[in-house]
Amino acid sequence: MQAKDVMTKEVLTVGPDTRVSEIAQLLLSKRISAVPVVDGKGALRGIVSEGDLLRRTETGTERHRSWWLELMVENRELAHEFVKSHGATAKDVMTPSVITASENTELAEIASLLERNRIKRVPIVRDGKLIGIVSRSNLLQALAAAGTKKAKAPAGDLALREAVIASFKKHAWTPDLTVNVTVQDGKVSLYGLVASEDERRALCVAAEEVAGVGKVADQLTLSTSMRGMV
Repeated sequence: MQAKDVMTKEVLTVGPDTRVSEIAQLLLSKRISAVPVVDGKGALRGIVSEGDLLRRTETGTERHRSWWLELMVENRELAHEFVKSHGATAKDVMTPSVITASENTELAEIASLLERNRIKRVPIVRDGKLIGIVSRSNLLQALAAAGTKKAKAPAGDLALREAVIASFKKHAWTPDLTVNVTVQDGKVSLYGLVASEDERRALCVAAEEVAGVGKVADQLTLSTSMRGMV
């Protein structure tokens, strides 16, 4: 799936000159945590999130340092902090460097961007203009929808056994030791040695996600348990 398949297309935005108080009211009334800033031509200029509004003079939360710590901070940074806490418009408080993606970006990459940068949303742009946004909730909605889709199950126990074995072979963590798979009336039984409990569970999950598998009987043996029997 790609960004265009899950993105929210009707995105609330503000202009560079929108007042901070209006932005705060918008975030509260719409129950959102951030709003993109676009210019008159629809080009993305930045984003204002709750984090950008944490340190404000109106609430007495602007950053205060002791005089000797301020001597260690560059004037440029101090000036930036002043504008952030005292500025009245979106262009003063917004984060201008926004991590974006295109509508054809795979959801796996979107998830990586969210995780790697510890952000909650990724604006989707086309030729510099905002056309949508993908948030964590959009990914959850895609997950919920995917859970309702039924894949076609292989016909017969033999075909199901081959599908389970093929599923194991796709993964790098598959154990070197042979895992025996038997199938009877859709019930899968797994036999063999595994090196860890994580490996055991991974094999069971890989079998469970194969379409047509009714139940998985875990008959696997942890290799460390075998050492104690020798």
